[in-house]
Amino acid sequence: MESVDTVVVGAGQAGLATSFCLARDDRPHLVLERGRVAERWRSERWDGFVLNTPNWAQRLPGFHYAGSEPDAVAARVEVVEYLEDYSRSFVAPVREHAEVTAVRRTVGGFRVELDGDAVTARNVVIAAGAYQRPTPNPLSELLPPDVRQLHTSAYRNPGQLPDGAVLIIGGGQSGCQIADELLGAGRRVFLSAGRCPWFPRRDRGRELVHWLLDTGMADETIDGLPSPAARLTCNPPVSGNDGGHDCNPRWLAARGAVLLGRVSGVSGHTLRIAEGLTESLAFGDEFLATFRRRVDEFVAATGLDVPEREPDDPPELVSTIDELDLRREAVTTVLWANGFRPDHAWVEGVEIDAQGWPLHERGASPVPGLYFVGLHWLHKRKSALFLGVGEDAEHVVATIARREEEREHDQA
Repeated sequence: MESVDTVVVGAGQAGLATSFCLARDDRPHLVLERGRVAERWRSERWDGFVLNTPNWAQRLPGFHYAGSEPDAVAARVEVVEYLEDYSRSFVAPVREHAEVTAVRRTVGGFRVELDGDAVTARNVVIAAGAYQRPTPNPLSELLPPDVRQLHTSAYRNPGQLPDGAVLIIGGGQSGCQIADELLGAGRRVFLSAGRCPWFPRRDRGRELVHWLLDTGMADETIDGLPSPAARLTCNPPVSGNDGGHDCNPRWLAARGAVLLGRVSGVSGHTLRIAEGLTESLAFGDEFLATFRRRVDEFVAATGLDVPEREPDDPPELVSTIDELDLRREAVTTVLWANGFRPDHAWVEGVEIDAQGWPLHERGASPVPGLYFVGLHWLHKRKSALFLGVGEDAEHVVATIARREEEREHDQA
């Protein structure tokens, strides 16, 4: 049976960043990937997906963006190319088409099981993505069979859907971006929006990510969240399409989307719509206002030369829709944009919290030798992003090195 010092599960940005740090420190390791390098970017993003951070924010360890368009945003295929180039840049030891089915504890380490094979290791780093499975919703089982349903992870393009209107359930990153694409394709879109914060694409003449870094918002740590459950709050929606623009429910409503409150029940082709849209929009507005206050405070403290903010007077949006008749409105597709949840049931002995997240201390599990990189809010707001995941990978690899030294000292 093959044996290696460290196994890294996943060859996306988190797994490759971890591999780079291990290789730099001459630590033997193997990266196991269920598909190809950057598989989630290949198979779980829609065709027109565009990254919502600029190219200059591609800052994986040892491989910062060095192209001619730092302020542009990368399309899905360019993200895949970037990660492939990164993998080749240090000859990452990636074994593709090697899906891990289980990680089991052994005396002194782990048995990493594959389909008909296994690898033993003293350390395992789980870098299998920020989320692993679509969030289930029991209402999906009640929808009539003539209405097509799919999750955002299975959506590819407008032509994939039958003719007719589309109901999108969820007003976060994916829901808003796909709503924008469908509106651009001439589809009628209903958007059921829950409570989700939102950012502006630009503010006071500067791009969002500059402000996130300058104000310290990108470096806010998990211990500053109001509760552990806040990690499951949807990612604030913005878009990188067409050079980058806002992409929140208010912005979409101004472009023709019909906003609804939360879908609370299903009776045949009739959906019950709960009250609360006004409160959900107010939640997004308040998050935006907080962001703008942080920007203004930074400008005042540093004297940064930026223009004043243009007046913003969004129209009041109040939904009076308490029922949606799918037949009358010609809705033929329901797109579930209600997010993802962590799933580490395949890792033996992993401890999880009430929200399903594995317990860890900045990536180090209570299980000796078991680590995590790339989780949403693993340590900071930026932990799962191209500009932040490397920081966590560096920390985890340093922790592995320190614990290995302690182990060798104890055995001496």
